[in-house]
Amino acid sequence: MGSAGARLVRHPGAAVAVFPSEPERGFFNNAILDADLAPRTRATALDAIAADYKAAGVAEFAVWTHPGDDAAADELIARGYRLNETTLAMGLDLEDTTVTEPQLEVQRGDWDEYVRILGVPGFLPAADPSAYFVVVGRVDGENVGSAMAFDHDGDCGIFNVGTEERARRRGAGTAMVARLLLDARERGCETATLHSTPIGEGVYGALGFTSLGSIREFVPQL
Repeated sequence: MGSAGARLVRHPGAAVAVFPSEPERGFFNNAILDADLAPRTRATALDAIAADYKAAGVAEFAVWTHPGDDAAADELIARGYRLNETTLAMGLDLEDTTVTEPQLEVQRGDWDEYVRILGVPGFLPAADPSAYFVVVGRVDGENVGSAMAFDHDGDCGIFNVGTEERARRRGAGTAMVARLLLDARERGCETATLHSTPIGEGVYGALGFTSLGSIREFVPQL
């Protein structure tokens, strides 16, 4: 996974990403429950998630639940978790998209520049940069934003779209995502997906993304 000691653990009903080392430890320790599990399977899966993170010495992690899975949410709350964040999963069909060439300058970036703009020194030091597709947005001749994509089974996942504060609201985010979508279609991807916070929903909606449902993120109360 590009981070020391990182691993993906699969259990009946859950997948657990374990990142014991910084800087990835700070935000990549997430597990996702399968949707609509039987009560016993769900309880066993939640026990396994907690055990995986305890064994790795990770106290801060998140459990994601699928849209509408209120039974999972209720059990997490009963176990002492709290709702931390809700994001919107969004997707589009690349064959039908009408995305056009970005109006602002966007360049295919290298990994070091991506990490610099992201502001996370030492990010995924053992990762193979060729596995990711990185772009850099430019305003007034300066690199001010970056975004990353990763292809899996015909889907282009888009991650970490960010613009430096001094250049926000000038279209850099839209331009970078548009570039990633156009490049993904050229690579033969059929769909694109991402998670959006409320502030980004309008931007992604304007590019053709539609809702796939809200993902709720629960964290242990420490």
